[in-house]
Amino acid sequence: MSIFRISRREKMLAHFAPITEKPGTDRRMRVAVLRARRSRRMGNAFSHQQAFDKAIATLVQATAVSAEIAEWFRNEKLIPQRKRTWKKTAKNPAVLSAALALTVIAGVLIFIVLERMNEFPGSGTARKMLTVASATQSGQLDPVETEAGSLGDFFLMKYRLEHYEVAPEFARLRTSACRVFDDDEGHRIAQISVAEKQMQFFLFPAERNPKDAKPRKFPGWKYVQQEGWTGALRVRDGVCFMAALRGEQKDLAPYLASANPEAAAGAGRR
Repeated sequence: MSIFRISRREKMLAHFAPITEKPGTDRRMRVAVLRARRSRRMGNAFSHQQAFDKAIATLVQATAVSAEIAEWFRNEKLIPQRKRTWKKTAKNPAVLSAALALTVIAGVLIFIVLERMNEFPGSGTARKMLTVASATQSGQLDPVETEAGSLGDFFLMKYRLEHYEVAPEFARLRTSACRVFDDDEGHRIAQISVAEKQMQFFLFPAERNPKDAKPRKFPGWKYVQQEGWTGALRVRDGVCFMAALRGEQKDLAPYLASANPEAAAGAGRR
């Protein structure tokens, strides 16, 4: 028989070891029984103890019990089982891992829902234009000093761009430069620089429905934000117009007040 070192705790467990080999036995008890059986010092004593316990159990089971005594224990639990508390259950690593995974999934879903609530046709292109606005240098545009409202004819005559007209709310502002370029999807983009508040205007094709290729519309003015810039958009005749500046929605609200008081008031509250 091999030599196994057995601790004092394992010795105590071995003294109370069960006489059956049920799979539900506690792991520490199973280890204690295994070490006791293989121990040179405890092996024989443990075997005698197990044999004695089994003999006593057989004697007890063979002992007849009267009906009166059996009635006392019919609805009673001889060994009350300790219920697992919710705190102990919550500290289980498997439960913690599942809770963490569910929290992350819920956070991602909430983020996606909030993003979709703020989306509208053309919002993706608008954010790209705000990035262009933040990186544009004055030398990239051609000098053009005129009223913004008059550039619609200029874009039509020089670039054959129909309905590329500045919204009436911004038509009287004086421009300093403009240009027309193609974005990464091949769309023609008109960019206008305005001296007042260093605003920039963008005109680009409205997003189209893939089913019927018709321009997708949205009511009134919509706002987008990107890299510290804010843009106010509207769509008309298949063309999106966006006024952009470095700031917040409240900075654009005064220009929209005459056309859409509710939108301006809402922007002010934000």
